[in-house]
Amino acid sequence: MTFDGRLLSGIGVLTAVVEAGSFARAGEALGLTQPAVSRAVARLEERVGIRIFNRSARAISLTDEGRRFYDMVAPLLSGIEEATLMAASSKGLVRGRLRVNVDATFGHFVLAPRINSFLERYPELAVEIFVRDSIGDFVGEGMDVAVRFGEPDEHSVHSELLLETRVLTCASAEYLKKHGTPKTPEDLLEGHRCVLIRDPRTGRPFAWEFRRHGHIVPFTATGRVTVNDTGSLIGACRSGAGIAQLLEIYAKDVMRDGDLVHILPEWSEETFPLYAYYRSSSLMPARLRAFLDFIQEISAA
Repeated sequence: MTFDGRLLSGIGVLTAVVEAGSFARAGEALGLTQPAVSRAVARLEERVGIRIFNRSARAISLTDEGRRFYDMVAPLLSGIEEATLMAASSKGLVRGRLRVNVDATFGHFVLAPRINSFLERYPELAVEIFVRDSIGDFVGEGMDVAVRFGEPDEHSVHSELLLETRVLTCASAEYLKKHGTPKTPEDLLEGHRCVLIRDPRTGRPFAWEFRRHGHIVPFTATGRVTVNDTGSLIGACRSGAGIAQLLEIYAKDVMRDGDLVHILPEWSEETFPLYAYYRSSSLMPARLRAFLDFIQEISAA
């Protein structure tokens, strides 16, 4: 079997350009000049017969054909790297660089506060955390994994359910002292106010519901405060502005500190899914599997 080593080299340059976001930064990472990187990409484009990058004076981006090509070859390149690591040493499998796409709330409340324990566990691994409002051009930005709550949309990448977290109804101790503690969902109609959060997909506040033993009670929540991010939702609830529904993964630390109280606990059977998105399910780098296991571990703690 014959193999064109120049093709593999070109794919390596392509990956560096996608991850770095420019020919110049890719050249710095590879120890090449910008013209050398540009020539390597041009040779690869000629070899595969497609235009891989859109080029302008300000930026570069993958073409549709280039994105499909990169989506196919990137997992293979990772597989070669993993095979090399496995052959070299079973001890150093989890190493390299991991690029993670998360929303601001998950990054601030869950991942960043716990990332050092992950790095201490795998000292040869580096992590880049990118906070994004959406998954966006996952392949074009060279991400290894994205983590998002909610049911998957149509994506060209593989999705994996990591966990389901409960939806908790919470209030501050100050609020409950002033307004009383509701015992049933119907009690919320009597002199209580709620803090609402908008669904970014619809622009309308998320609907409330209560579940117990499979029984679902829809509830029309009203209040004077509406926010569009979980950090503000937690802050407003802690201030005593009203009752809020929070994902347990975000509320548990605040409740542990005593700043929020979980109310109507017997009506907390509703759950919300957390998904990971990555390029391939068949060629998963060890560093990615380690990261997904870590997310499941810290989310369940």
